[in-house]
Amino acid sequence: MGGWRRWVIAAGAVLLPAVAAVAPPLHAAGPAPTVAPERMAVFARSTMVAAAHPAAVAAGRAILRAGGSAVDAAVAVQMVLTLVEPQSSGIGGGAFMLHWSAATRTVTAFDGREAAPAAATPELFLGPDGRPLPFPVAVVGGLSVGVPGAVRMLDLAHRRHGRLPWAELLAPAIALAEAGVPISPRLHEALAEDPALRDDPAAARLYYGPGGAAKPAGTPLANPELADTLRILAREGADALYAGPIAADIVAAVQGARRPGRMTTDDLAAYRAKEREPVCAPYRRWRVCGMGPPSSGGIAIAQALGMLERFDLPALGPAAPAAWHLVAEASRLAFADRDRYVADGDLVPVPVAGLLDRAYLAGRAAGIRPDAAAGRVPAGDPPGRRAGLGADDSREIPATSHLVVVDAAGDAVSMTTSIEGAFGAHVMVRGFLLNNQLTDFSFRPEVEGRPVANRVEAGKRPRSSMSPTIVLDADGRLALAAGSPGGPRIIGYVLKALLGVLDWGLDPQQAIDLPNLLNRNGATEIEAAPASAAIADALRGLGHAVQTMTGPPSGLQAVQVVKGGLVGGTDPRREGAVLGD
Repeated sequence: MGGWRRWVIAAGAVLLPAVAAVAPPLHAAGPAPTVAPERMAVFARSTMVAAAHPAAVAAGRAILRAGGSAVDAAVAVQMVLTLVEPQSSGIGGGAFMLHWSAATRTVTAFDGREAAPAAATPELFLGPDGRPLPFPVAVVGGLSVGVPGAVRMLDLAHRRHGRLPWAELLAPAIALAEAGVPISPRLHEALAEDPALRDDPAAARLYYGPGGAAKPAGTPLANPELADTLRILAREGADALYAGPIAADIVAAVQGARRPGRMTTDDLAAYRAKEREPVCAPYRRWRVCGMGPPSSGGIAIAQALGMLERFDLPALGPAAPAAWHLVAEASRLAFADRDRYVADGDLVPVPVAGLLDRAYLAGRAAGIRPDAAAGRVPAGDPPGRRAGLGADDSREIPATSHLVVVDAAGDAVSMTTSIEGAFGAHVMVRGFLLNNQLTDFSFRPEVEGRPVANRVEAGKRPRSSMSPTIVLDADGRLALAAGSPGGPRIIGYVLKALLGVLDWGLDPQQAIDLPNLLNRNGATEIEAAPASAAIADALRGLGHAVQTMTGPPSGLQAVQVVKGGLVGGTDPRREGAVLGD
């Protein structure tokens, strides 16, 4: 067990050079602008793990060294993240996973998104006056908690692609929860800034001192209750979370919390993770695969790439503001469609094929002017669309995590996992926090008399922007796996990283280090960094309403297959790590 407690960032890794920051003119093709020139990519021969915390990465590598699969390592990583990154993900939340099988050359999507309880109605988040509840009011308490799906999904993926026993995969997290792991600076900051977590007695005991101050960074964080919960899951399997004493405690916490929720033990018992077809689309000589509904990420990224393919981004290069203008405009159009048409495809007909139709995207791209920003644009009319839908007003809070694993057989996992907002619903049960994912639904079930696709409905899964991505080369082999946390900005973060590697020939670390920029059909949001100042000025000259990004940063993880091995990168904006062998 001792090896799982050691934090090793890049032992034995071969480091590749990073690039320097530049301030380019509009059409300059030069070195890539970067926000963090000190980070370097990591090279490994056969296996790699990239995730949001070094302890979780070390646990994943230990599982791979024991002969585990990519899915096995992903299970171990998620369990450790429940302990060390409780503000972002955990067993009380949900996840989406893409799995690459090298033997069959297939990509499979696993859906572990939370679900609304059977008693949920479209008016769930409306107050007595018929108006939407204030978002901060709706988040905290039981009303926002969806039936958690991450553990069911990991169990399903493990049954399909696991090699080691389930119990062995939980052992690293159990050991760390017993021994304690130092509180990271990012966790301390989140605890200190959170206005409501202290109100939960169990969370207050775990994370705060007697006077209510957040425990300092570096304080060993042990979580005996979580260790006990994980022991039960190790012994009894995933079913233990969905029936029996743990399930009863979850329901009691939801129904007894501030603003009680409607979840029952029947909702937990009925939850099923789902194996789905990924959303795959061509981009130049690549094939890019993402997550389909209930996530909007795979569709929006495929749409943006389909429009950008009409432009010579490789010739422009990452230093050219003209390239970023095109990225913003394609993103703007993709978000207009996302907000109108995408929801849980099991309950709402989503025109996936129409949204990805090549002729439709060519028509959308034809409206992009290289010399001027478009301003707010309407949704398009894709083939197969459902008429009469209202505009969505749902919000997503950027507190999520991402991990990438490649194993010795060449199989890979790209997985995005979340409890929604920082610390979820602020309700702790048996050492873990419950999600607030139901606030990803539109609070308004109708707009101007028209139903909103992403309205609350019984059993429905809220729309997400999580974008786990796997890229295949021209021969149908794994080329890249990537993803990020960040709420709806995830789509822009992942799109940027893909363009950096596929169009601009950057290694994953260099691509991650590029400034973040996206447009959600409004202002063009750009990261505050010296490297992005010249780009922002040039975009203003093209008519963009430029807005500085605020809130939690991206947390990209990416692993690329190269001749002789793997190259990985992790976001310098957070505390992630990459390890490989």
